[in-house]
Amino acid sequence: MKRIALVDDEEGIRETLSYALKREGYLVETHRNGQEAWESFRQNPADLMILDIMMPRMDGLELCRKIRSINEAIPLMFLSSRDEEIDRVLGLEIGGDDYLCKPFSVRELIARVKVLFKRSLQNPSEDSSDSRSTGNLTIFPSRYEALWKGEVLPLTITEFRMLEALTENPGTVCSRQQLTDAAFPLDNYVSDRSVDSHIKRLRKKFHLRDESFDSIETVYGAGYRYRQ
Repeated sequence: MKRIALVDDEEGIRETLSYALKREGYLVETHRNGQEAWESFRQNPADLMILDIMMPRMDGLELCRKIRSINEAIPLMFLSSRDEEIDRVLGLEIGGDDYLCKPFSVRELIARVKVLFKRSLQNPSEDSSDSRSTGNLTIFPSRYEALWKGEVLPLTITEFRMLEALTENPGTVCSRQQLTDAAFPLDNYVSDRSVDSHIKRLRKKFHLRDESFDSIETVYGAGYRYRQ
């Protein structure tokens, strides 16, 4: 059974969402603040985390930063009563995979949780014969793994899917809609700014491995292109 960590300082939200998620067959642990959730995560990471942004004793953004510093794979969803685009973009820039603004329907949250779990499913095959190389980049689709000059890139599922789409046909422009379709299947709530945020994170992770990396090009008015 998949285990979900729900972090929100509002008791009513914790109780309502915990009940609904348990009915869907998930194991649910709840936390009242970011510090409590962080201590639990360090001892026993959940399979997915739902984080409120405005919380005492470490807010959701800081908790996300800490989690991403040691784990890039776990799916993270933000909850917030703040619906300004800057908050949404910031949450995605620091490593969130999805963002849901209060008030929201429980049905919508459950649907998004299911999408996040679908994105994180990996083919159990460890056969590396499915690898695809583009210059210094090697991608293993079945393992959701990418190597740059032989070093593993710590990518989230969403970032990997975007990189995979970009490198499927090197030199060809991918529109933001194409990248959205690849990284967020069945999700109609993703904006162009969200795609830009994930591309920004992708570039940053490449630069940490290689300061000269410049293969992801912005094609203004059209989208992005991966250049060999």
